[in-house]
Amino acid sequence: MSNITTKRFVIRKTLIGTNTIITFTNKKGITYTYDHDAVYSANQEHFETMECFQKYGSYTNSNNLPTFARSFGAEQEEPTLSSFHDPRF
Repeated sequence: MSNITTKRFVIRKTLIGTNTIITFTNKKGITYTYDHDAVYSANQEHFETMECFQKYGSYTNSNNLPTFARSFGAEQEEPTLSSFHDPRF
């Protein structure tokens, strides 16, 4: 099992079957963790019909965790004060 930290939700063909746990933090500072294979397996038909998945081999979302992924072991952690960085300080 491997872990990846990224800035967006992603499902990639190259990660299928690799038992990868992905953690990402969106633009609002909310962190999500999900099992890549569980989300893909439960939504395989959906991904395979998406033009972006066929053309680029991946699906991404940088703003939020898609609703279809929320019920498959995805966790949400609220932002903390340390999540926000004020460049003035």
